[in-house]
Amino acid sequence: MEWNNLHELLRSLYDEMLPLSADMATVAKGIAGLGALFYVALKVWQALSRAEPIDVFPLLRPFAIGLCIMFFPTIVLGTINAVMSPVVKGTNAMLENQVLDLNQLQQQKDLLEREAMLRNPETAYLVSDEEFDKKLDELGWSPSDLVAISGMYMERGMYDLKKSIRDWFRELLEVLFQASALVIDTIRTFFLIVLSILGPIAFAISVWDGFQSTLTQWLTRYISVYLWLPIADMFSSMLAKIQSLIIERDIDMLADPTYIPDTSNTVYIIFMIIGIVGYFTVPTVAGWVIQAGGAGNFMRNVNSTASKTGNIAGAGTGAVAGNIGGRLMNK
Repeated sequence: MEWNNLHELLRSLYDEMLPLSADMATVAKGIAGLGALFYVALKVWQALSRAEPIDVFPLLRPFAIGLCIMFFPTIVLGTINAVMSPVVKGTNAMLENQVLDLNQLQQQKDLLEREAMLRNPETAYLVSDEEFDKKLDELGWSPSDLVAISGMYMERGMYDLKKSIRDWFRELLEVLFQASALVIDTIRTFFLIVLSILGPIAFAISVWDGFQSTLTQWLTRYISVYLWLPIADMFSSMLAKIQSLIIERDIDMLADPTYIPDTSNTVYIIFMIIGIVGYFTVPTVAGWVIQAGGAGNFMRNVNSTASKTGNIAGAGTGAVAGNIGGRLMNK
């Protein structure tokens, strides 16, 4: 599954549905025009009743909002997206560089781990068929060696079984990790589409006296939701950097000929669990950058999901730690 293609699909979906905001502009023009009529009439009547000169500058506000409604996709959305797009591209480039370095280091580490196990006579036959056949030839087929040969086959089978389970669990966590990022991106795209299509209505309602804050709230919510993807990319880049540092440390340790590698990848699994839980904190961090309200129920659901995921992750981490502890005691 190409996860990048799914993210590109969501971006294409947003671009294709963006023109629908122009259809709402027709309804919004009527609402804004009626609101402008009452707004201007009220301000003029208040000035005349107080025998004060009419201040023309505040009366220009409905006309400015009307122009934004008429050219909403280009003036409003085009301007905001053009300003925020470099932030998305910058964080995405940062993530791509970190992931590329991580993949190269992971390949180097896997090669060094195999070489380290081949150097050790006690583990060489576990990863190499040639070494396994060579050790069988050394033992021969005498009745006294049948027990040792049976033990070799059992150890080789247990090693392959544990490796298969470990790889399956690692792939499962990687799928959940990518799925968490895709959930955030999907919800972000849905919110942006709704805000974009209904944006002209929000602008039109803000013309009415007493609803001026609707315009500010729409802007803050749109920018806050738009920042979800850059923040998620920064979080992924941070995790990739941490994993790169861990792999670099393992590579330095593998340079020692006497070092026997541990192929459990426990630290990698723990950071994958942290990443899955951490993705659900992206909306909260975006709210720190720019304050936006109106998503209380969603945030409560996100916090509840993150709490449940954290409990599951804690149970899984405890099981892994218990497995490691049992192996150490057996040794």
